[in-house]
Amino acid sequence: MRLFIPVLAVTALLLPLSAADAGKTVASVPATAPTPLSFAPMIKAVAPSVVTVYSSKNAKAPELPEGMDPDEFFRFFGGAPGGAPDGQRARGRKQQGLGSGVIVSAEGYILTNNHVVDGADEIKVRISEHSAELTAKVVGTDPKTDLAVVKIDAKGLTLPVATFADSAKAQVGDLVFAIGNPFGVGQTVTMGIISATGRGGVGIVDYEDFLQTDASINPGNSGGALVDSTGHVLGINTAILSPSGGNLGIGFAVPANLARSIMESIISGGKVVRGYLGVMIQPVTSELAKSLKLPSEDGALIGDVNDGGPAAKAGLKAGDVIVQVDGQAISDPRQLRLLIASHKPGATVKLTVLRDGAEKKFDAILKDLPTEDEVAKGDSSDAAASGKNVGVRLEELDGQSRRRFQIPAKIEGALIVEVKPDSRAARAGLRPGDVITEIDKQDVAAADEAVKRLRAADGELLLRVYSRGGNRYVVVPAPE
Repeated sequence: MRLFIPVLAVTALLLPLSAADAGKTVASVPATAPTPLSFAPMIKAVAPSVVTVYSSKNAKAPELPEGMDPDEFFRFFGGAPGGAPDGQRARGRKQQGLGSGVIVSAEGYILTNNHVVDGADEIKVRISEHSAELTAKVVGTDPKTDLAVVKIDAKGLTLPVATFADSAKAQVGDLVFAIGNPFGVGQTVTMGIISATGRGGVGIVDYEDFLQTDASINPGNSGGALVDSTGHVLGINTAILSPSGGNLGIGFAVPANLARSIMESIISGGKVVRGYLGVMIQPVTSELAKSLKLPSEDGALIGDVNDGGPAAKAGLKAGDVIVQVDGQAISDPRQLRLLIASHKPGATVKLTVLRDGAEKKFDAILKDLPTEDEVAKGDSSDAAASGKNVGVRLEELDGQSRRRFQIPAKIEGALIVEVKPDSRAARAGLRPGDVITEIDKQDVAAADEAVKRLRAADGELLLRVYSRGGNRYVVVPAPE
């Protein structure tokens, strides 16, 4: 049952009239009064390009880790009528999802969020509140940015197509409007400002470069437009930070420049291709900067170089700090990942690195970023060696795994995705979804690093593991 609270709009403060005023006539508004400021013409022009996206799929029992509080982390807002916090509500044997989308071409292509259509058996689109639902098909998805493109049959239709803004020009304080269908009440427009740009490290998706806004966005707004004051799409609304599932003024949108690049790649080839450098990188902390005699904490420190990868072939090695890509300064690992991923495989990038206090330059020819399946099949993710079998398969933490296992952004380490029966790991009580954060009281930064150390270790192992909301120490017994 939907609860509506009536609100009385008071247009004037009413006070008792004095005897002297009782006979006076209330003055009318002067004819020369200024025209009220209104964005109605702009909204009227852009709102028709924002549509409602319905999805349905076979219902499955939710897989929640033991002790997990579903209300304590990031909320995606592809909500269903009635406010299902995860964007889907079971109805019989089907789950119904509700989100929004943006028409990006006259041919019927619509940009939305991946989590709005992920796993859907059927997708419907309503162009306006009074139009019929149209069947849509998924053209391609990109979970690493939580974007997707669907397409409707546009024959006989004149579609209102949105225009993108240059999101690189967005500034904190810019006026913005969020357009979507929150809670299924119908198309709604809210207003706010850009609260932050380049927001990352929040653990929502792999490639984060969000625009943050305080414009009110709620379940059902997923995939809708964040537009500027001229009516151009500045971003695609994606997630909110909220302990309750409702708007608290912290919302995130994929910036238009990134969304447009992903969209064009999907439309042209059905998938997204990204450049791959082949390095394991980490932030430069103040302690590392001091130890490595670096002038600042800017840059991305290479912790490891993948054998045979572009970086290895170019001559980079562990301990190098990448400070520039094609002349653009690198402030942190997140920025490096975004820049490398924005290049196509086969592109040559010019890297400036600091090595032993000296600046060096390298040219690296990028490869295609391996898929998750290719990485999972690789030997580097399997921590099993003859005679020293620990019995776990490890992968890097990414946005999808963090959401699936409810792993906070501050937790770093190697994710356990498989535990072999009757192995040392199984006897120690390790389970898929656990994160190895320390091995023998040494921090673990990445899966490859953990694999090497587990393989090299003899005898008993002391692990510190993040598991189901807390950290614990686990002793892995020595090989029998």
